[in-house]
Amino acid sequence: MNIFRRLLPTKFGFKISKNSCNARGIYSIHSSPDCVVEVHSSEQEVIIALGSNVGNRLQNFDEALHLMKKSGIQITRHACLYETAPAYVTDQPRFLNSAVRGITKLGPHELLGVLKKIEKDMGRTTGVRYGPRPIDLDILFYGKLKIHSEILDVPHERIWERPFVVAPLIDLLGSDIDSDTVASWHSFSKHSSDLFELWEKLGGESLVGRNGMKRVLPVGNNLWDWSSKTSVMGILNLTPDSFSDGGKYLSVEAAVSQVRLMLSEGADIIDFGAQSTRPNALKITVEEELDRLIPVIEAVNKMPEVEGKLLSVDTFYSDVASEAVKNGVHLVNDVSGGRLDSNMHSVVAALRVPFIAMHMRGDPSSMQNPENLQYNDVCKDVAFELYERLEEAELAGIPAWRLILDPGIGFSKNTEHNLDILTGLTTIRSEIARRSLALSRAPFLIGPSRKRFLGEVCARPAAEERDPATVAAVTTGVLNGANIVRVHNVRYNADALRLCDALLERKLYA
Repeated sequence: MNIFRRLLPTKFGFKISKNSCNARGIYSIHSSPDCVVEVHSSEQEVIIALGSNVGNRLQNFDEALHLMKKSGIQITRHACLYETAPAYVTDQPRFLNSAVRGITKLGPHELLGVLKKIEKDMGRTTGVRYGPRPIDLDILFYGKLKIHSEILDVPHERIWERPFVVAPLIDLLGSDIDSDTVASWHSFSKHSSDLFELWEKLGGESLVGRNGMKRVLPVGNNLWDWSSKTSVMGILNLTPDSFSDGGKYLSVEAAVSQVRLMLSEGADIIDFGAQSTRPNALKITVEEELDRLIPVIEAVNKMPEVEGKLLSVDTFYSDVASEAVKNGVHLVNDVSGGRLDSNMHSVVAALRVPFIAMHMRGDPSSMQNPENLQYNDVCKDVAFELYERLEEAELAGIPAWRLILDPGIGFSKNTEHNLDILTGLTTIRSEIARRSLALSRAPFLIGPSRKRFLGEVCARPAAEERDPATVAAVTTGVLNGANIVRVHNVRYNADALRLCDALLERKLYA
């Protein structure tokens, strides 16, 4: 039997009767001034929209999410992050918009009260309708319920006309309908058969990048529109035993000189690695890794050339990630996707920096063992396993808007697997999209540079002879959807990316 409890004074009363449930199990709640307020007390799945255009917009989002969690809302999914032009009242700053999906035992009006209190505590005051605000929190969906009262309408009454609301709403779904609740949300869509059709009617993906709406990734003090160009991540190995250039950049002076060269050749990101992750590499300690890493990061941060560039740390140790970020690094790049250090996700969530989650089975010492090279369909299997890592990261508090995906070329893959991934990035995206459209729309990073499979295909046993093959691999990956490439030879690959971007732009606007 359903258990019900009193929710609000009878002034804003609601009554749910068995006659109010339709064939789909969707309940409608309507206001009634003389009835007792009762709602089901079990957990309900909800979607809450976020908007901000006053102060530090991203910090406002982070604080709102923190307060929501403290107030009894378990956040399970995050949409992408959008910077949008203001609607209705246009003479005001641009907005950040997103949405979250979560679970709560709060009744609909209790939830509304919690959100209004968060808005007030964060400085929102009564002002011009649709005007500037530090935070705006709206209930888009509450379980299977349709609610209409003097103080609350669910679904939110103006969802259907607002691309800046529908875009993040769609992100929180998968292309597969995975529950009765999600099916009910689709059925609520006005003037369309489902929410996907609604999004297409509004303009769909063609709106992103145009008409004042950009999908962005927050990094450093900036919002990175990573779709505007393919980015080059230059590799700096501070190790004696990396497969390609181990031992070349052990001194701070040599490392700084290499960073200066890569920046002059077009690197957008410098990725510092102080622990080798080549096949069969042995782990070093956190202390050894930091001893190699921190002096170089400190020196690089003093270079005038690094202004406006991004710095990344390649590590699977959470303590190393934390110290690197404290010393000026902007991104954490983990070959294990958080699997080799149980604290990694929570640490990165607290650091509030982007997290690059890579697919790998085992660890560098075991990843090429026969049992780790068994796939039924490498692209589908990698997509499923990578999604599991991303889901773990989200549940630990890393929003989808701070995640970057790496299918792990050369890690737990043979030559044929690597070739299939380079040509199958769209399959990996579409498989992830079945479960989460937001995660499928995150930036994709690939790292084929000088890897062994290129040597096998091209008969080039020496890693430094594989740069032409790297250019070909990078080109293939970018034309199949990669957004960031991690390479040793920045100059050659930067030129290849300029051509790829020109080709993709011609295709987009043809």
